Amino acid sequence: MWFYDSRTVNLNFQLDDLRVFCLAARKASFAATATELGTSPAYVSKRIALLEKALGVTLFHRAARRVTVTEDGERVYAAAQQIFQGVDHLGETVAGGRLAPRGTLRVTTSFRLGRRHIGPLLSQFAQRHPALDITLDAVDRRVDLIAENVDLDVRVGAVDEPHLVAHQLAAGARLLCAAPSYLARRGAPASVAELSRHDCLVLRDRNQAFGVWRLAGPAGEEKAKVTGRLASNNAEIVRGWGIDGHGIVLQADWDLHDDLAAGRLVPVLPGSTQPADIWAASTVRLSHSAKVRACVQFLREELAGDGPFALRRAAAAPG
Repeated sequence: MWFYDSRTVNLNFQLDDLRVFCLAARKASFAATATELGTSPAYVSKRIALLEKALGVTLFHRAARRVTVTEDGERVYAAAQQIFQGVDHLGETVAGGRLAPRGTLRVTTSFRLGRRHIGPLLSQFAQRHPALDITLDAVDRRVDLIAENVDLDVRVGAVDEPHLVAHQLAAGARLLCAAPSYLARRGAPASVAELSRHDCLVLRDRNQAFGVWRLAGPAGEEKAKVTGRLASNNAEIVRGWGIDGHGIVLQADWDLHDDLAAGRLVPVLPGSTQPADIWAASTVRLSHSAKVRACVQFLREELAGDGPFALRRAAAAPG
């Protein structure tokens, strides 16, 4: 039973019909849908016609060899994903999270983590779990997991929302560094306070206050108000500017590993760092969701491992 909108009443249909519709929407073909289901195109057409009658809408524009989803069909498809996620969550809750990962898994993360690490790792994860449909959104902003229907948000920095469950994936720290050419021209700061007199390349990070660097060192926690001629919301751009000698950067050690090893960048104030552990935030505990539990465990193992997409942490000081 489902209430489509305020003008309809008690719409009865089978969930299997809704699944047939979603598969046909993805494949844009009744014939291809029938092949995957091991049935006939006539059967697929009949099930979708019954669903259209129950909902009182037309779900597809039909052509000889291809079908396309109507506007009503797009709305039904979006609602269907929420229904299936609810059904999956109900099953996992009843089974205490013992079911194999299946259904839809939506993950969000920052651009740099997503491109270099999380995206490639989710490709491997998808091969292990063919019953999962995975969506990865790279966004450099704080995500509302509940409102945006997100299963897992992978972020640099602690999870401070009290209604979310935090899972630490890997340790990390942000380091100060600069190009040898910049240090030859401007000299190296002798303290955190001196950073305010230097050109600093500021990253507009989704979890950091813009223009304020808080660092932990021998004197405890210190902060500096930093400025510079160049700023960006993209870590790769900022790091490139640093390599070009435009100023001092503060970035994650795993982001700086290759450049420090090659000497393109060198440490600045190596005793002063900023915590940058990688965490995953979810709305459910691992024991309640097989797909979230499997993904967290997989990312935790791979990020700390020795594979091609593991986090390789740079040393805070040369040598």
